[in-house]
Amino acid sequence: MSAVDVTRRWFLASLGSAAVATGFLPGGAQAGPLFGVVSSRGYSPTLWYEIGGDGRILVHVTRAEMGQHIGTALARIVAEELEANWDHVEVVHVDTDPRWGVMITGGSWSVHKSFEELSRAGAAGRIALLEAGARMLGAPLKDCVARASEVRHGARAISYADIVSSGSVTRQFTEEELKAIALKPASERRFLNRDAAARDVPSKVNGTAVYGIDRKVDGMVFARPVLPPTRYGNSIVSWDDGAARKLPGYLSTVVIDDPTGTCQGWLVAVAESWPVAAKAADLIAVSYRSDGGAASEDQMLAEGARLVENPSTGGIFFQEGDPLMRIAEAAALHEGVYRTHTVLHMHLEALNALAWQDGSTWHVHAGNQWQSVTLPLVAEALGINQANLVFETSYLGGGFGRRLYCEYIVPAALAAKKLGRPVKLIFARSDDTKFDQPRSPTVQRLRSVTDGRGALLAYDHRCASGWPTRSIFPEFLAPSADGHGTVDVFAINGADHWYDTASQRIQAICNDVVHATMLPGYLRSVAPGYTTWALETHIDELAHKLGRDPAEYRRALLGAKGRNGGAAPHAVGGANRLRAVMERVLEKAGWSGREALPPGKGMGLALGTGQERDMPTWIATVAQVAVDTHSGAVTVERLTSVVDAGTLAHPDGALAQVEGSMLWGLSLALFESTEYEKGLPRDLNLDTYTPLRMTDVPELDIEFLRNDHMPVGLGEPGVISIAPAIGNAIFAATGARVRDLPIRPAAVRAAMGA
Repeated sequence: MSAVDVTRRWFLASLGSAAVATGFLPGGAQAGPLFGVVSSRGYSPTLWYEIGGDGRILVHVTRAEMGQHIGTALARIVAEELEANWDHVEVVHVDTDPRWGVMITGGSWSVHKSFEELSRAGAAGRIALLEAGARMLGAPLKDCVARASEVRHGARAISYADIVSSGSVTRQFTEEELKAIALKPASERRFLNRDAAARDVPSKVNGTAVYGIDRKVDGMVFARPVLPPTRYGNSIVSWDDGAARKLPGYLSTVVIDDPTGTCQGWLVAVAESWPVAAKAADLIAVSYRSDGGAASEDQMLAEGARLVENPSTGGIFFQEGDPLMRIAEAAALHEGVYRTHTVLHMHLEALNALAWQDGSTWHVHAGNQWQSVTLPLVAEALGINQANLVFETSYLGGGFGRRLYCEYIVPAALAAKKLGRPVKLIFARSDDTKFDQPRSPTVQRLRSVTDGRGALLAYDHRCASGWPTRSIFPEFLAPSADGHGTVDVFAINGADHWYDTASQRIQAICNDVVHATMLPGYLRSVAPGYTTWALETHIDELAHKLGRDPAEYRRALLGAKGRNGGAAPHAVGGANRLRAVMERVLEKAGWSGREALPPGKGMGLALGTGQERDMPTWIATVAQVAVDTHSGAVTVERLTSVVDAGTLAHPDGALAQVEGSMLWGLSLALFESTEYEKGLPRDLNLDTYTPLRMTDVPELDIEFLRNDHMPVGLGEPGVISIAPAIGNAIFAATGARVRDLPIRPAAVRAAMGA
């Protein structure tokens, strides 16, 4: 039985027209168009960029900028094949015109899924400009070259600006011609795998960058939501704004009557300024009828534990052979149950949305990671045709997955519709936290059987969690590998590891108690943030149980056999590349000298491969920790990671991504989580929700293994190997094995006592 076929083809089919999503066919275009448009602005080889008569090269970016410098990375891909002068390249973030096709920023997909189309778009421009430039120079095409926004023939040159402004470039391409373009060999690259200044940094430094919370329109009023006691099952019995009416600047309270059922029992307090709206919201008295889920963290985890022990639950994500038979027949079985608690996003820019109507067109300005999903939701709420709704794109002051599903736009739009004027809705931190879309609590049970040499004969991984895709985009659920039911691949990715295993089964189980209580969402690294925690802790346990060095044992399992050998173009080399980053990190971290560490200190190793198996980012981490054996407090002294992400479109941005994601992983490992009480998170602000502080940042040593392979994702992989590396280091230091995240001092003390 094979794995769920989570391929690019499946992704495109799930979201809509594959032609639209390739970026070569404008949305709604008929088959067989010609690409290459001459306009008063200049020349556009494809819709992804245009070259002006002044030489400016405007690269159209559909991805959200949330600190990852994505515009720079994507523009570098175009500039590479176009042979552009980098100083001439500008980034333009576009709105939701249908011609852009599917718009999503998540899953570490942006560079990876855009690389081929943007490369060919850049190459098409180079070809068109070379042909026109050669004609203008009166030179043979074969003797001309394109460099730094010029076509050159010997000592003579003509700029792209002059070629375009002359009107001489008129070349058009069929889709087949675009696909057939041969890209430059890696040896001739001048941009990729080389550093450059990020295009978004100056505006963020000088304050001109526009975030959602900065956007203004004439006649705008401000609003804050008044939220019900739980996410679901609420209706308003009565409300009274008498106290709010005494506030100067208070305007009104709007009851949100939402046709989509997204906002159940919401009101919105409206005022001339946000401070007044914020205060008014606290003064409005509301009586609710509630039958929504009000479960606690303990109840959600208890249900998860029940589900993983019930053999009739779950859909099969991957199965090979019959591990259950081997487990039943085994004389010795290694079993572990691993848990994670609820994690919040806590992005610094509070949720906000500005909505207004201009004639027959509605406009929305809000930080948004998945416009293609939120757009139809808002159109349905407003009762309008989706063609009459436009989302503007802004910088995001933190996304991390929370802005993939922007249900908070709905109350802003409905309030604007009811009031007949623009409404900017801003959430207070406590509002944002109460109705966050957290990473749900999880329970995983792993069972494995080895032979006398330690080879994995059977591996069984069952994971119970909330399924974000079920709530946010159920059409994206994949069929179970056995043909019965569905699976949310984003609730189980990462469990399909690259270790050689004779037989294995991986199952995802949906925890309905979670879904009745919260809207489980996508949080940076998504499923591998917890599946890799369980997997790499379990493998480490096996190594110690067998009396093997944890690195040597992993090395023995990374034989790159069968499907673990990888496949072109995304996973060339397979497990051999995972073994390579492991060998390098062991060398850098001084693994061979770890026995010389003093008592209470230890090193731990963990490996990871990013979010999806068909887009692996190979990463290995060694954590060095010190454990206070009296209090159980853990100090991470050093994190060493080696990463193979293939070609780096923007190396400096790639390094920043890995630095940030490793620190997020450390935060999740030791500091960051909340517990649900009566249907809401216990910790509503950063006084009690305590992510990593600057004083807790260890020494970071990060290295990329440079190569010319297909670029893969970098937004999330750095997160996933940190927690298991720390947990494994705690065991090396103390002999205490922890299986819950985050790792609290009390749990370490208890494990040492056990």
